[in-house]
Amino acid sequence: MTAGAPSTPDRLGVRLRIARRVAALVLFLLFCLVGYGLARPARRVAWVQRFLGGAARRLGADVTIAGTPLKSNVLYVANHLSWFDILTMGGATGTAFVSKEEVAAWPIVGWLARIGGTIFIARTSRAAARSQADALTAALATGRPATLFPEGETNDGTQILPFRAALFGAAPAAGVAVQPVAIDYGQAAAEIAWRPDETAPAVAARLIGRRGRLPVTLRFLDPVPSSPDRKQLAATAQADIEQALRP
Repeated sequence: MTAGAPSTPDRLGVRLRIARRVAALVLFLLFCLVGYGLARPARRVAWVQRFLGGAARRLGADVTIAGTPLKSNVLYVANHLSWFDILTMGGATGTAFVSKEEVAAWPIVGWLARIGGTIFIARTSRAAARSQADALTAALATGRPATLFPEGETNDGTQILPFRAALFGAAPAAGVAVQPVAIDYGQAAAEIAWRPDETAPAVAARLIGRRGRLPVTLRFLDPVPSSPDRKQLAATAQADIEQALRP
């Protein structure tokens, strides 16, 4: 057997954990979809939040909230390691998310994202930056929190990538606060990160099959001082998150 390769019992254990967690997730999804369909429109966001939080728990995450999340009229900006970030943030706050437009076409995930009120943007199109900021401004003006991952992609768990400032201007335009959130996986950060060489199914199998529980702390920091300068907002938010994640 190759050194470092998992033994047959280990592989069997991973498969059993994946099967058990996926089965629990599917049953919970069906339950939440029934509740979502029967709920009044004003209560449907609560069902989305219930699903995301319950999915995080069923897939092994134990979420702790540190600090005080603003409940409305806020743009959360957070570091981004994995799709687990969406489950934990959505379950904790009921936020909508800003996501690349390709996600809308993903089987099942895209449909769930649309149900959750995701704001889809074309990250590669500089020409469309103004209309994308306008779309985010309109979403924020409803009062519902939205979450932006301004790195634009997942990092490797060892350092935060530079924040892209293009969409930060939507917050002052909508008259809402910018609240940085440090998503902290502790010693498991590098393990949880979605690596550039991994496909979505591969990273899903790796994380769902992970042994044990996954402690996650969502550190809601003080809102960034209001400014019309989107680059200043981005720089301040990144510095605050980096400081919060230092050992």
